[in-house]
Amino acid sequence: MFRHQKELQFEVKVDRPDPMFARQVQEVLGGQFGEMTVMMQYLFQGFNCRGEEKYKDMLMDIGTEEIGHVEMLCALISQLLDGATPAEQQKAAEDPVTAAIMGGINPQHLLVSGLGGLPSNSNGVPWNGSYIVASGNLLADMRSNLHAESQGRLQVARLYHMTTDEGVRATFRKMLARDRYHQYQWMAAIQELEEKNGVVVPASFPPEAEMESQPEAYEFWNLSEGTESSEGLWATGSAPDGTGDYVYVSNPVPKGQIYAPVIPATELHHDLDGKASDK
Repeated sequence: MFRHQKELQFEVKVDRPDPMFARQVQEVLGGQFGEMTVMMQYLFQGFNCRGEEKYKDMLMDIGTEEIGHVEMLCALISQLLDGATPAEQQKAAEDPVTAAIMGGINPQHLLVSGLGGLPSNSNGVPWNGSYIVASGNLLADMRSNLHAESQGRLQVARLYHMTTDEGVRATFRKMLARDRYHQYQWMAAIQELEEKNGVVVPASFPPEAEMESQPEAYEFWNLSEGTESSEGLWATGSAPDGTGDYVYVSNPVPKGQIYAPVIPATELHHDLDGKASDK
């Protein structure tokens, strides 16, 4: 079950309305790496978790917190839209630079939500369930969570520098702080799972089936001009799990055959012989 409390997790109080900035904030609400995505990702991972109870409990804790972050951003967008009218859209259009960069007010904030937040990104594209990852493999999912938090925090940090409204910035600072902890949290979970099962996903796939001893499992292929990539840790030393040493292949050559597809039946109308089918 879920239970809602009326108080927001942190205070949301803007200094002044800014309908055009409300449009930008939509990205961290309903964009690919917005709060709606991490909320749904963590909750579905938690709902479906079959591992140790501590992982399920942790996922449900943070997933529920993200519901509160969605609520905070809706409150922020609502305050930024206070007093917005169609005249504001016209005002933005009078400044070509502003219109080109910001795109003016999102008309759906007026027409669809009545001055409220929307489940969409900054260009009005609806949020999509395909943004989330919930594979059932804890290590794979925790790595995806770290990626999502990293991208989301990056976008909030960019928005922070796009406004001088101290009230908005105060809200963003709280979000940045929580996103910092969430990154720490996923790093800790990843470390714990790697120590338990190894660093490669899936750990349960039998090595003999993949023939892990084959050289391709440790080779870096130089397939772009230059050799600067040879200077990275991925090209020298040993694999993280100690099962082999990396090899830098400076001039890789193909190891497969030249593939020639079979000519399909004429009913598929590829017209490969230059003639149309008479059927």
